[in-house]
Amino acid sequence: MNQLSQAMDALFRGELLRGEPLSRHTSLRVGGPADFFAIPRDVADLQCLIQLLDQQQTPRMIIGGGYNLLVRDGGFRGVVISLEQIKQLAVHQAGNLYAESGARNIDLARLAEAHGLSGLEFLVGIPGTVGGALRMNAGAHGGEIFEHLISLEILGDEGVRSHAKKTVRYGYRSLQLAPNEIIIAANFQLPAAGREIISGTMDACLQKRREAQQVRFPNAGSFFKNPPNQAAWKLIDAAGLRGMTIGAAQVSEVHTNFLVNLGDAKAADFLQLAAIIKEKVFETSGILLEEEVRIAGED
Repeated sequence: MNQLSQAMDALFRGELLRGEPLSRHTSLRVGGPADFFAIPRDVADLQCLIQLLDQQQTPRMIIGGGYNLLVRDGGFRGVVISLEQIKQLAVHQAGNLYAESGARNIDLARLAEAHGLSGLEFLVGIPGTVGGALRMNAGAHGGEIFEHLISLEILGDEGVRSHAKKTVRYGYRSLQLAPNEIIIAANFQLPAAGREIISGTMDACLQKRREAQQVRFPNAGSFFKNPPNQAAWKLIDAAGLRGMTIGAAQVSEVHTNFLVNLGDAKAADFLQLAAIIKEKVFETSGILLEEEVRIAGED
C-alpha cells in the first residue's frame, strides 16, 4: 500500500483521503473505513487513477451520492472513488440532454423543466446522482430513467466509449456492466411539453414522496426490490414487521420497505434485520425478497 500511496500522491490531481469512514459518504450513515477515498477532478484524472489501480491490482469501488448502498462495518480494502466532481449537465439541440454521472438527479430534472422537456419529472424525488440512478435503472410513478435514454458513455479497458441504448442490457432496477466498467455520462432524448404541465407533474411526484416516504431518519431508499406484481412494503407489513428493530436499525413505521438508522446503527444491524425480513416474508407469502441496495465491504 505504501507504493500505491506514493504513486497516487505523485499522479492523482484530485482529493485523496486515507482511512476515511464510509459512514460519512452513505445515506444510511454506516460503513467502516476505506483504505483510500479518492475524488477525481475530471474524467482524465479518473482514467489516470484507474490505470494506476489496475497496474497495482488494487480493488476499487465507485460511489455517487451514497444512496442505495450498504457498506459493512469492516470498510473497504482498496480505493473508493467518488464521482462527485464529474457532474456536467448540458442541453443540446432538439431535446437532447447530456448528464455526467456525478450530477444530482434533482438538478437534471430541474434542467429539463427549465427547457420545457418532459420525461424525467420523477427524478425530482429520487435522491442521489445520475450515475446511481442509471446503475439501478431508477424509476418512480410509472417512469424509468432508461425510458428516454439514447446512449451511455462508459469507461472500460478501451477508454471511454459510447454505447447505444439497444446494446446495453438492463431491466427492472438493474443494468448489467462488466466489473471494470464505470458509467461516465448519459445522453437523453426528451419530448417538449408545457412548463406548467412539467412543473405540475414534478410537484405531484414530490407530494407523493412526502406522503409515503417521509421517514425522517437516515435510510438508503427502498431496501428490497418489488417482486413481480407485488409491493415489497405490503409483504413486509403483512409479515408484521413494521417498526421491528435490531440494534439501532429499524423497519420504518412510515414505509416498511425503508430500513432506517435511529442514531448509532451498525451495518451488521441492518444485515441482521434484512435477513429476518426475508425469512419472515418467505414464511408468510412464499416470496423471497431480493435486496435493491448494493452491499459492499468487509465484516
